[in-house]
Amino acid sequence: MTMNNSSSDYAGDLSAPEAWDLLKSDPKAALVDVRTQAEWNFVGLPDIGSLGREVALVEWQMFPNMQVNPGFVAEAGAAQGDKDAPVLFLCRSGARSRSAAIALTRAGYTKAYNVAGGFEGDLDGTRHRGNKNGWKASGLPWKQT
Repeated sequence: MTMNNSSSDYAGDLSAPEAWDLLKSDPKAALVDVRTQAEWNFVGLPDIGSLGREVALVEWQMFPNMQVNPGFVAEAGAAQGDKDAPVLFLCRSGARSRSAAIALTRAGYTKAYNVAGGFEGDLDGTRHRGNKNGWKASGLPWKQT
């Protein structure tokens, strides 16, 4: 696993394929998508149904004003009740999900990971997402709602 954080703020960064491997190998691992409802509806969602689980949808920042969700820790905690089991956070590109992983770590979760590259990944040379890295570019299962 990739551990790109330089402190103990959270368990570390995982690439999308590493996140998928962890979800496959650990039935207690949970995936929390922290994007906005608009992003879930218009961009799509990771699909982990083949693993017998669903992605938890908990906004880190709430659309349209993008204020931090004051109930985030409680809502995300409900998606992963075991503070010692892996909880993986995913957003568009890995920034909000890193903040989410830090928040859950501060709340006592010992294995809060950020999925670096997120769902859509970083911008490519033509300033488009979805081609360079992240969940979609890695060819992992996803669905349009």
